Amino acid sequence: MQEIKTDLLVIGAGSGGLSVAAGAAQMGADVTLLERHKMGGDCLNYGCVPSKALIKSAKVAHEMRKAGAYGIAPVEPQVDYAAAKDHVQGVIAAIEPHDSQERFEGFGVRVIREHGRFVSENTVEAGDKRITARRIVIATGSTAFVPPIPGLDQVPYLTNETLWALRERPDHLIVIGGGPIGMEMAQAHRRLGSEMTVIEGAKALGKDDPELAAVALEKLRAEGIAIEEEAPAKAVRGSEGALEVEVEDGRVFKGSHILVAVGRKANTEGLDLEKAGIETTRTGVKVDAALKTTNKRVYAIGDAAGGMQFTHVAGYHAGVVVQSALFGLPAKAKTRHIPWVTYIDPEIAQVGLTEAQARKEYGPKLEVARFDYDGNDRAQAERQTDGIVKVMVAGGKPVGASILGHQAGEHINFWAFAIANGMKMKAVSNTVSPYPTYGELNKRVAGAYFSPKLFDSQAVKRVVRMVQRYLP
Repeated sequence: MQEIKTDLLVIGAGSGGLSVAAGAAQMGADVTLLERHKMGGDCLNYGCVPSKALIKSAKVAHEMRKAGAYGIAPVEPQVDYAAAKDHVQGVIAAIEPHDSQERFEGFGVRVIREHGRFVSENTVEAGDKRITARRIVIATGSTAFVPPIPGLDQVPYLTNETLWALRERPDHLIVIGGGPIGMEMAQAHRRLGSEMTVIEGAKALGKDDPELAAVALEKLRAEGIAIEEEAPAKAVRGSEGALEVEVEDGRVFKGSHILVAVGRKANTEGLDLEKAGIETTRTGVKVDAALKTTNKRVYAIGDAAGGMQFTHVAGYHAGVVVQSALFGLPAKAKTRHIPWVTYIDPEIAQVGLTEAQARKEYGPKLEVARFDYDGNDRAQAERQTDGIVKVMVAGGKPVGASILGHQAGEHINFWAFAIANGMKMKAVSNTVSPYPTYGELNKRVAGAYFSPKLFDSQAVKRVVRMVQRYLP
């Protein structure tokens, strides 16, 4: 067996693992990277990238149907589902070189395409290689969780990993799970011509701000998506092309395909973590604030760490680990400044505390500033007026922001920046946005925050009257 000694061993070539490997290697560390499957991980091959590409195809089809609002004759699009999937694969292919083995070997990373297993606290075996490392990073990501619904294992079903191989458009797609992945794929397939039913055991979009989620669900239902809430799946039966899902109250929903989208589970199986003294929890590898496992030589990042499951969180974790593992500096991962987006149309975006969370934490000290999209001239010009921006403010600083509306995922960047840097609402108010842009929404929210303090204040009015009395 070949013996390899390295400064840093990274297990998993997804977003987080690649970021750690590239950063560490370019700063002079000897880095070894293990990947048993595809470079780029779930995000590139089965998650963020392909889903957003298909959502774009669906949006184009939707805009063709709605063109009449802009003085253009609407048409029913001729959807070629297989061609839409070709578009998806083309996008993946365009990004693949950035995550390729060749690129990372160019950085000086030793890339080994094998599955790794711990054999001691600092040693991993992969194929015919035994790798001993000063520090190890577990970046194995997550995979679709398939719940133990009776009968599900007896019928064909899709997950986010197998959906992309489907070449024929589903006649009627049943989605089990009303979270972000389920709702994104439901809307995309509805716009591409499929009948759609979403079955959710609790509340659809249940992790989003309830006010914003209610508006979003109303829009989705208006597009023809049947959304059944408080309907836990009890049994699945049928055969290819003729499937049934029975829910707890006895109702039965029929469709041609089933997509399971009830959440994700960390990829920790087969790593033999116990041999390295690494403990796990229900959600993933157990880590402390510095992302260190119960074996202080080993870190876990991204989905494997069992926290927020977003690609950008894995990238953020990578920076924390590089600072700690390479330089020995204290570094802790935080969550208050982490944004996330549900890419339905209109989008829902969040950073920091939701209104409910902020009210619980700050009580009467909390102020909520809000501004509707229909007060924005660019939104009016483009007929994108369904939306709202809510900002939770405590002590003059934003502590959370919730946005529903066109390009909410872009607009949340502003508030993520403000919260991450401890900025005050006055700094937002001082910002000048070009007219007409959606970016003006942020300044108008700040205006909504300050207006009562200025225009409804008798003290301010007395000062103004006094000054006016003595001005020449």
